[in-house]
Amino acid sequence: MKTHTRIVRICALGILTALYVVLSAFLKINLIGNIQLDLGYIVFAVALCVFGPWGAVVGVVGCALESILFSAYGFSISWVVANAVIGIGCGFTFAMTDKIGWRILTIILCSALGLLGFKTIIECSLYSIPYLVKIPKNAVAFAIDAAVMVAGLIVADRIGRAKRKEV
Repeated sequence: MKTHTRIVRICALGILTALYVVLSAFLKINLIGNIQLDLGYIVFAVALCVFGPWGAVVGVVGCALESILFSAYGFSISWVVANAVIGIGCGFTFAMTDKIGWRILTIILCSALGLLGFKTIIECSLYSIPYLVKIPKNAVAFAIDAAVMVAGLIVADRIGRAKRKEV
Protein backbone atom coordinates (compact mmCIF):
# COMPACT_ATOMS: atom_id res chain seq x y z
CA MET A 1 0.00 0.00 0.00
CA LYS A 2 2.89 2.38 0.75
CA THR A 3 4.29 2.00 -2.78
CA HIS A 4 0.85 2.69 -4.26
CA THR A 5 0.57 5.91 -2.26
CA ARG A 6 4.04 7.00 -3.36
CA ILE A 7 3.20 6.38 -7.02
CA VAL A 8 -0.04 8.33 -6.72
CA ARG A 9 1.85 11.24 -5.07
CA ILE A 10 4.49 11.26 -7.81
CA CYS A 11 1.86 11.18 -10.56
CA ALA A 12 -0.20 13.95 -8.93
CA LEU A 13 2.90 16.11 -8.46
CA GLY A 14 3.82 15.52 -12.11
CA ILE A 15 0.37 16.54 -13.30
CA LEU A 16 0.38 19.65 -11.08
CA THR A 17 3.87 20.53 -12.34
CA ALA A 18 2.67 20.26 -15.94
CA LEU A 19 -0.33 22.47 -15.10
CA TYR A 20 2.00 24.98 -13.41
CA VAL A 21 4.17 25.11 -16.55
CA VAL A 22 1.18 25.57 -18.86
CA LEU A 23 -0.38 28.33 -16.74
CA SER A 24 2.98 30.06 -16.23
CA ALA A 25 3.91 29.90 -19.90
CA PHE A 26 0.61 30.73 -21.57
CA LEU A 27 -1.59 32.59 -19.10
CA LYS A 28 0.68 35.34 -17.86
CA ILE A 29 -0.71 38.85 -17.71
CA ASN A 30 1.85 41.61 -18.36
CA LEU A 31 1.86 44.33 -15.75
CA ILE A 32 5.05 46.42 -15.45
CA GLY A 33 8.17 45.87 -17.58
CA ASN A 34 8.77 42.14 -17.54
CA ILE A 35 6.79 41.65 -14.30
CA GLN A 36 3.78 39.50 -14.96
CA LEU A 37 0.82 38.07 -13.10
CA ASP A 38 1.81 34.38 -13.05
CA LEU A 39 -1.24 32.15 -12.64
CA GLY A 40 1.00 29.12 -12.10
CA TYR A 41 1.28 30.25 -8.47
CA ILE A 42 -2.32 29.23 -7.94
CA VAL A 43 -1.34 25.63 -8.77
CA PHE A 44 1.76 25.99 -6.58
CA ALA A 45 -0.37 27.01 -3.58
CA VAL A 46 -2.82 24.16 -4.16
CA ALA A 47 0.07 21.66 -4.36
CA LEU A 48 1.49 22.97 -1.08
CA CYS A 49 -1.91 22.66 0.60
CA VAL A 50 -2.39 19.08 -0.58
CA PHE A 51 1.16 17.72 -0.35
CA GLY A 52 2.87 19.94 2.24
CA PRO A 53 6.61 20.25 1.64
CA TRP A 54 6.42 17.80 -1.29
CA GLY A 55 4.40 20.49 -3.09
CA ALA A 56 7.62 22.51 -3.38
CA VAL A 57 8.52 20.18 -6.26
CA VAL A 58 5.74 21.77 -8.32
CA GLY A 59 7.13 25.30 -7.90
CA VAL A 60 10.79 24.39 -8.29
CA VAL A 61 10.57 21.95 -11.21
CA GLY A 62 7.72 23.87 -12.83
CA CYS A 63 9.64 27.15 -12.69
CA ALA A 64 12.79 25.50 -14.07
CA LEU A 65 10.90 23.84 -16.94
CA GLU A 66 8.93 26.97 -17.77
CA SER A 67 12.04 29.12 -17.89
CA ILE A 68 14.02 26.59 -19.94
CA LEU A 69 11.23 25.90 -22.43
CA PHE A 70 9.37 29.19 -22.79
CA SER A 71 11.20 32.15 -21.27
CA ALA A 72 12.80 34.69 -23.56
CA TYR A 73 15.33 35.32 -20.78
CA GLY A 74 16.45 31.69 -20.40
CA PHE A 75 16.92 29.66 -17.23
CA SER A 76 16.61 31.72 -14.06
CA ILE A 77 18.31 30.26 -11.02
CA SER A 78 17.05 33.16 -8.90
CA TRP A 79 13.39 32.26 -9.52
CA VAL A 80 14.06 28.56 -8.90
CA VAL A 81 15.74 29.32 -5.56
CA ALA A 82 12.95 31.74 -4.61
CA ASN A 83 10.33 29.09 -5.38
CA ALA A 84 12.29 26.53 -3.32
CA VAL A 85 12.33 28.88 -0.32
CA ILE A 86 8.64 29.67 -0.71
CA GLY A 87 7.70 26.02 -1.27
CA ILE A 88 9.68 24.53 1.60
CA GLY A 89 8.64 27.21 4.09
CA CYS A 90 4.97 27.18 3.13
CA GLY A 91 4.88 23.41 2.69
CA PHE A 92 6.06 22.66 6.23
CA THR A 93 3.73 25.26 7.72
CA PHE A 94 0.76 24.05 5.68
CA ALA A 95 1.45 20.49 6.86
CA MET A 96 1.36 21.65 10.49
CA THR A 97 -1.74 23.85 10.44
CA ASP A 98 -4.91 24.27 8.43
CA LYS A 99 -5.67 27.71 9.85
CA ILE A 100 -6.02 30.03 6.88
CA GLY A 101 -4.64 33.06 8.72
CA TRP A 102 -1.37 31.30 9.54
CA ARG A 103 -1.12 30.03 6.00
CA ILE A 104 -1.59 33.52 4.52
CA LEU A 105 1.01 34.94 6.91
CA THR A 106 3.40 32.16 5.90
CA ILE A 107 2.89 32.90 2.20
CA ILE A 108 3.70 36.56 2.81
CA LEU A 109 6.78 35.86 4.94
CA CYS A 110 8.18 33.09 2.72
CA SER A 111 7.53 35.10 -0.44
CA ALA A 112 9.32 38.08 1.10
CA LEU A 113 12.27 35.90 2.09
CA GLY A 114 12.38 34.15 -1.29
CA LEU A 115 11.83 37.13 -3.58
CA LEU A 116 13.12 40.13 -1.63
CA GLY A 117 15.90 38.12 -0.02
CA PHE A 118 17.31 35.24 -2.03
CA LYS A 119 16.16 36.30 -5.52
CA THR A 120 17.48 39.84 -5.04
CA ILE A 121 20.84 38.70 -3.66
CA ILE A 122 21.33 36.16 -6.46
CA GLU A 123 20.43 38.60 -9.24
CA CYS A 124 22.51 41.43 -7.79
CA SER A 125 25.48 39.07 -7.41
CA LEU A 126 25.19 37.46 -10.85
CA TYR A 127 24.49 40.58 -12.88
CA SER A 128 26.18 43.31 -10.77
CA ILE A 129 22.89 45.14 -10.31
CA PRO A 130 22.80 47.61 -7.38
CA TYR A 131 20.45 46.47 -4.59
CA LEU A 132 18.59 49.76 -4.60
CA VAL A 133 17.77 49.24 -8.28
CA LYS A 134 16.63 45.62 -7.92
CA ILE A 135 14.68 45.82 -4.64
CA PRO A 136 11.75 47.95 -5.95
CA LYS A 137 11.18 45.65 -8.93
CA ASN A 138 11.36 42.52 -6.76
CA ALA A 139 9.02 44.20 -4.25
CA VAL A 140 6.40 44.50 -6.99
CA ALA A 141 6.99 40.85 -8.00
CA PHE A 142 6.67 39.85 -4.32
CA ALA A 143 3.33 41.64 -3.89
CA ILE A 144 1.89 40.18 -7.09
CA ASP A 145 3.10 36.61 -6.54
CA ALA A 146 2.06 36.57 -2.88
CA ALA A 147 -1.43 37.80 -3.85
CA VAL A 148 -1.78 35.08 -6.51
CA MET A 149 -0.60 32.42 -4.04
CA VAL A 150 -3.13 33.64 -1.46
CA ALA A 151 -5.81 33.29 -4.16
CA GLY A 152 -4.62 29.72 -4.78
CA LEU A 153 -4.69 29.06 -1.04
CA ILE A 154 -8.30 30.26 -0.85
CA VAL A 155 -9.22 28.00 -3.79
CA ALA A 156 -7.55 25.01 -2.09
CA ASP A 157 -9.22 25.86 1.23
CA ARG A 158 -12.67 26.03 -0.38
CA ILE A 159 -12.10 22.72 -2.15
CA GLY A 160 -10.93 21.15 1.10
CA ARG A 161 -13.99 22.40 3.00
CA ALA A 162 -16.31 21.09 0.31
CA LYS A 163 -14.62 17.66 0.46
CA ARG A 164 -14.90 17.56 4.27
CA LYS A 165 -18.63 18.38 4.07
CA GLU A 166 -19.16 15.46 1.68
CA VAL A 167 -17.66 12.99 4.14
